Formats: sequence, C-alpha cells, structure tokens
Amino acid sequence: MSNQKNSSKPEKATSQGANSRFQVAKLGKAVGLGGEMKLHLKTDFPEQFRAGVCFDTKRGELEIESYNLERDLVKFKGYNSAEEAKKLTNLDLFSTEEKTRREIKLEKGQHFWFDIVGSSVYEGELLLGRVIEIERLGITDYLKLETDEDLVSKKMPNSFLIPYHDKFVIEVDTKAKIIKVQGGFDILQAS
Repeated sequence: MSNQKNSSKPEKATSQGANSRFQVAKLGKAVGLGGEMKLHLKTDFPEQFRAGVCFDTKRGELEIESYNLERDLVKFKGYNSAEEAKKLTNLDLFSTEEKTRREIKLEKGQHFWFDIVGSSVYEGELLLGRVIEIERLGITDYLKLETDEDLVSKKMPNSFLIPYHDKFVIEVDTKAKIIKVQGGFDILQAS
C-alpha cells in the first residue's frame, strides 16, 4: 500500500501469520464457449494472475491456464467449456502472505495491507487506536481504526476512518506496527 494505491487487501483473512489466506479476486460469470470467466480483482497486483499460477478456493486449488488483463478474463486448466466454468461462478480466489511476499515486489513507500492491519496509530504522543481493517471507497483507501479505550471512555466513537493519504499519514513503520498521522484526532472528534 502506498499513500495512494498498490496494495494487497486482506479480505476474509482465515488465519494468522505468514500462511494466512486472504481474498485476491472473485470469479464472475462464464464468458464465451471455451471456459473463460470474468475475474473481479480485489488487489492492486494483477501481475500475479498468469499462466501456471495456482490459487486456493473453497473447492480446492485452481491453476490459471490464461489471463487477459485488458478484458479481465481468466481460464483455468481443466475447465474447457462454459458449462464447466459456470461451476466456478462466485468463487473467491485466495493467496497467502508468504506467497504474496515471494511473488510481488513492492516499490519504496508501498506496503501490503496485511502489514498495516494491527498497527497502532498515533498523533504525536496520543494513541488514537489500532487499524482493524482497510476500506477502499471509490479510489481512496481508509484506515479503519478501533478507537483506543481511553478515548472511548471520554465519549469518543468506538471506531472511525482516516484517509490513507499524505495529508494525514506521516509515517508507516510496518516492523514496529506504528503509523503516525496528523489531523486524525480532528476526524475522530467529528465522527
């Protein structure tokens, strides 16, 4: 995740640690007669969808035979007709943190969402809360914070959103799991 984009969102994480699974795409309807399907990305890294790469689903592993980035169409090995492909409609494709780290190279200033979630968020010395989720609304990513108990005891909301933008996010330390922000307390008060 950079301050604008390029992240791997940990939707529907299923366990903790390097092998936790998270959703990277959802399969749509079958398109055409050869088994191609519409692919709805839940990640900013479409380069991970290429021939020979496997993804977990609730029905087991699927191996990509081909992927058309321009048309967002994917075809899986063993699914060679529209009828066969229809059986996969609405399945979620999952990856793991370990696989994602191995296959995707981040640029400076980018972070994976799974490295951001769980971070403590500070404005100066004031602990605002902990990131429990990242939400994408339109083209903007938001840190969803569970407000610190001390602030909740002062009648502040239990949770609130801070835009993940340079105007608000000053520093991200994924190793220490600390994010420094400015203007976050004002957002909390106005929530």
